Amino acid sequence: MSVSLSDLRRVSVVGVGLHPYQRPSATPYTELGVHAIRAALRDAGLPWSAVESAYTGTATTAMGLSRLMYRHLGGSGIPMAQVENASASGSTAFRHACHEVASGLVDVAIAVGVDKPLVFRPPRSAAGVVDLVGSRVAPFTAFALMANRYMYEHGATAADFARVAVKNSRNGALNPNAQRRTPRSLEDVLSATPISGPLTRLQCCPIGEGAAAAIVASDDAIERLGLDASRSVRVLASASRSERMHRAEDVDTALTRETTRVALEEAGVTPRQLDVVELHDAFTVEELCYVEAIGISPPGAAPRQLAEGELDIGGRVAVSASGGLLAMGHPIGPTGVGQICEVTTQLRGEAGERQHPGARVGLAHMVGVGSVCLVHVLARE
Repeated sequence: MSVSLSDLRRVSVVGVGLHPYQRPSATPYTELGVHAIRAALRDAGLPWSAVESAYTGTATTAMGLSRLMYRHLGGSGIPMAQVENASASGSTAFRHACHEVASGLVDVAIAVGVDKPLVFRPPRSAAGVVDLVGSRVAPFTAFALMANRYMYEHGATAADFARVAVKNSRNGALNPNAQRRTPRSLEDVLSATPISGPLTRLQCCPIGEGAAAAIVASDDAIERLGLDASRSVRVLASASRSERMHRAEDVDTALTRETTRVALEEAGVTPRQLDVVELHDAFTVEELCYVEAIGISPPGAAPRQLAEGELDIGGRVAVSASGGLLAMGHPIGPTGVGQICEVTTQLRGEAGERQHPGARVGLAHMVGVGSVCLVHVLARE
């Protein structure tokens, strides 16, 4: 019999921290990570010695990087592990941290995401898989094909995809941790350098680096350590699924639909109850497809709802209030943890200029090549 978070101890996010996402630089990954960890510890009001377990989501940096990063905080002998799950690496690290606390193995755990764009080797050659297309279908081409299919099925236009980048650039301009902080007009997005199909440069997420950290704790720990319970945000659900054979639609959209259904059922939440959603919008078409797969918008209705402001901060549901991967950035390892940081900040009511009014329930969604999907549902009670 399977067990979910709702069957175990309550888990709450008690501290979050980020190193701003940025273009690749000479900054060591240890500096990026320690900056985010210290910010999360300050936010929680905890010393490093209170953390009992650590998971680090990373995909492109180095083997065994946790030890060199955490030793700057003081050798405490705690268990630590690296988690690699493509773009969902940070989300998976957060899931593991939640499970350790929920199961009672530890009272306080940290999930950290950190990456620098140094090494990227797809596993096909090592797996002995012959690439029939000679690696000529780059990710942006695959998503351009997704965009073409969406246009064919729903009558969407290039401007419909571009409006996603306009909205998210506007949100990112309000986020001090975002890599892209320049608001863009519809004309700016449509006239940017063409990349593939209807997608232009500003409709593709930037390459960068950064770090994010989230500390989770049990109710016992919150009381024992004297933490501010009014700022804790409960993790209602953590769902993870991997691809199966899908014939009617692309794998990532089908996988998003399945994983979100599992997470929302576990949380006892409906799509209409979601106030803030951070999703995998590495390319603009993804936001339209995924908000429909999540159940926020009916099939084919996302472009209209986007144009009418329903997906804006202050609208029916704030989608990618952080700026999303398109503006916040997508440094791989940190991205999923960074989403948890944004949702937590929104549910606390501490997001400043980009605060979505009355936010109580949030969802964080990530997909990773392979394919895998992680969905977390959080709420402020």
